Order: sequence, then structure tokens, then C-alpha cells
Amino acid sequence: MAVKWTGGHSSSILCLNANKDGLVASGGEGGDLVAWGEDGTPLGHMQLEGADDVTSVLFSASCPTKLYASHGETISVLDVRSLKGSLDHFHVNEEEINCLSLNETESLLASADDSGAIKILDLEKKKVTRSLKRHSNICSSVAFRPQRPQSLVSCGLDMQVMLWSLQKARPVWITNLQEDETEETEGPQTPGRLLNPALAHSVSVASCGNIFSCGAEDGKVRIFRVMGVKCERELGFKGHTLGVSQVCFLPESSLLLTGGNDGRVRLWDVSGKMEKLQKSPARHIHRKKAKRAACPTQGGNSRAPGAEDEGHAKILPKLDIEHGEKVNWLLSTKIKGNKSILVADQTSCVSVYPLNEL
Repeated sequence: MAVKWTGGHSSSILCLNANKDGLVASGGEGGDLVAWGEDGTPLGHMQLEGADDVTSVLFSASCPTKLYASHGETISVLDVRSLKGSLDHFHVNEEEINCLSLNETESLLASADDSGAIKILDLEKKKVTRSLKRHSNICSSVAFRPQRPQSLVSCGLDMQVMLWSLQKARPVWITNLQEDETEETEGPQTPGRLLNPALAHSVSVASCGNIFSCGAEDGKVRIFRVMGVKCERELGFKGHTLGVSQVCFLPESSLLLTGGNDGRVRLWDVSGKMEKLQKSPARHIHRKKAKRAACPTQGGNSRAPGAEDEGHAKILPKLDIEHGEKVNWLLSTKIKGNKSILVADQTSCVSVYPLNEL
């Protein structure tokens, strides 16, 4: 049963983040930004200038009171102890920002927007050092890779997932989720695929920096492994009956949280399945058949969660929460020393679920 944090927002909450001291920030519609204590009490509230939706909030790891917030085309830098005005702000994107990501050294901030562009902001020089333009539609999510401060992954509504190197300022690897599906099954598009195209909504990189996940509108969760300047699709499974709106690796873990438009929140252990697939004979047959693909992805029609993946090893969620509302954002953090899942949805509440048993 979820604990509900109320009294901070008056409309939908769109994003969440937490600092190492247990403070939580949430951004919502109409420019609303709220700071919460560990007991779920709102500690501060402000409405950001312009009243644009707050689409992403991100705490600095080195300075836990510093918070970055994207609203409209602007990034504001705030002191969460005193939400009265911004310390600084940047207007570097031409369209609405959807996602922010800091690299591990906190020298660079990436902002992905509706034009498909990713702007790389040098925080010391306070200027854009790279403008990454390859997505042909909305860039919905971007994430720097841990331990690799010059490398990041992105995904978008063009159904493409990209691996970037900032030394080259261009993607070093691209895959189109829909094309790879068609190529692997070596057949025509099915009606189900046309109705549920693989629009990519969310990416998350595991702490090791070499494994990342992508959630898409077709309800599938895909796991990729970075192999130098290329990627290989390790695992793919039907995680939700509707689109996967959020994927989130738990810190220092191969446990993956997913949230969907079906109102469910699920936790998956993907490491064991990837190891089994590495040893599976079917895995090698699959690789031969998919040689043409830049990075293999799973074929097949829509299947219920727990269905077989391409290695014929069933994957079932370790935890399955019927949240009941479309998931806008997922966050794994410690609340009062206890591992917890925080969920933002179409309501004005933050829902908190315990993860103590894991």
C-alpha cells in the first residue's frame, strides 16, 4: 500500500528527483516546483517564471542543495533551501525541454528538447559546447553514462536510440526500434505494430555504465550492452500492456524499475536473464539471423508480461504494483533509511512504496 504525499501540488506531477540527504523535489504542471522532507511534508514551493510545465528536476550530487529544473525552453538553477528565486538560468534550447542529465564530474549538463536536439552545457563556462542534432522527432530522454563523462545515450519519438561520444559530436551508434523489429521477424508489419509503434520514451543507464534500458510505446522493455563504440541488444520483453513511460535502474544494481501507461509499476532482475541468454544456443541462432541489424531487437507480436523473450527464458517481475494511474516519473531512493519507490502520476500526489524486502 502506498503512502501518499499531498499538499504540495494542485495538478499533475511530471518529474521527481532526490538528493543524498533524503530531500525530494517534484516538478509539475504550470511551473509548480515543490521540495519535500522525508516524512512527506512540503518544505518549500515556488512557481517558476513563465508558468511552463516543469518537465525535469535534477539535484547536484556534489552540492546537494543545488537543483536544476527545466521549464519550457529554460533551465533554472535553484537553492532548494530557499525556493524564492533562481540562482542562475540558461536559455539554450529552442523548444520545450523534456529531460536533463548531469555527467558524473558535473562539468556538463545535457538537455533534450522537442526539436530533437540535445544541448550540452558547460557549467563552468556557462555556455553550450555541443549541439547534438540527429533525432528527427522529439528527443524524449537523455542520460550520461556513469564513469564515462563524455558519453551519453538518448531516445526519441523517431523510434531511434543513440549512443553519443562528445569527442565526435555525433552518434557513434544508432538503432531504429521499429526497423529492427521488422528485420528480425523477416515479415511484414502487423496491425499491432502499426497501432503501437516503438516510440521511445525513456532511457536509463545502470551504475556500471555499460548496460542501459529503453522503454517504448509498444509496451516493450529493451536492454542494451555497450561494446566499445557499438551496442548489442541483450534482452527484450513485453513489460507492460500499454506504453512504457519510464525505465529506471536502481543504484548499484541490475534491478530495473518500469512504469507504464497501464498504471502498473514493475521491478525486474535483468542480470540473470542476460547471463542465461549468453549461454543459450537459441541466442547464437538469433544473432546469425539478425546480422544485418545494427543492433538486434526482439521480434514478435505483443505478449503478456512474463512471456518468453528471444532466448526462451521466461522473465517475470520481482515486484508488480497495480498503481492505477498512468506513470509520469519513477524514482528509487532511500526515505528514512528505507529503500523506496516514488511515483509521480496524473494526480497531484507523490506515491511512496517500500522496497525493504529487496
